[in-house]
Amino acid sequence: MKFLRDTWLVFSRQMQLMLRQPVWLIVGVVQPLFYLLLFAPLLKPALGVQTNAEAYKLFVPGLLVLLAMFGSLFTGFGLIAELRAGVIERSRVTPVSRLALLVGRSLRDVVSLLFQAALIVVVAVGFGLSVGLLDVLAAFALMAIISLMLSAFSYAISLKLRSEDALAPLLNTISQPLLLTAGILLPLTFAPTWLKRVADWNPFSWATDGVRALFAGDPGADSVWQAAVVIGGLTLITVVWASRAFAKGVR
Repeated sequence: MKFLRDTWLVFSRQMQLMLRQPVWLIVGVVQPLFYLLLFAPLLKPALGVQTNAEAYKLFVPGLLVLLAMFGSLFTGFGLIAELRAGVIERSRVTPVSRLALLVGRSLRDVVSLLFQAALIVVVAVGFGLSVGLLDVLAAFALMAIISLMLSAFSYAISLKLRSEDALAPLLNTISQPLLLTAGILLPLTFAPTWLKRVADWNPFSWATDGVRALFAGDPGADSVWQAAVVIGGLTLITVVWASRAFAKGVR
């Protein structure tokens, strides 16, 4: 019970801070909308599909995974600011659970992501996307796990580096190959064999395939449970590692 109470306290405070300065939330919505409005219309001839609705069923799931990746991977910058302001040091003299300090922040990131994702899906439906409600909710659950994993990773790395100048190039170096080999913007159907083999080692490629299967109305596809196992396992490992790094960082 203490852990749940502490997590709620941290989560509530982080939500209040975010709502006071909603710039990151707005930017996180606007950038994917640019892809949806300016890039998606080009996909029908590129993918060889007959309608925009078919193109959106392929593109929107990838866009949501993109949002989950980049919306969560760079959250560590806020933690570095808190470190510099002494917020984390003051937290260590309180009886709040060290794990709750991490999980409360990560849950804030998950809620922010799901709000942005819901808005994007609503806009896409207006452009012709057709998808079942239960399939969308299942996709959102998978995205929440991705967000939890990457935000925990970002916080752990931030506690290690403690510098925006070091964090930015490191995260960019990590994120670019993950993005390009995940088949997010375009499916890897016609990619060279060697690129497909590389994608097999990219967990976000599995996630993209799983979300696309859900948007296609096939929740029983192997790619769905495979994505859940791969991402879920990595999330568990990352949260355990990040919680230890967080505890060391606040002692």
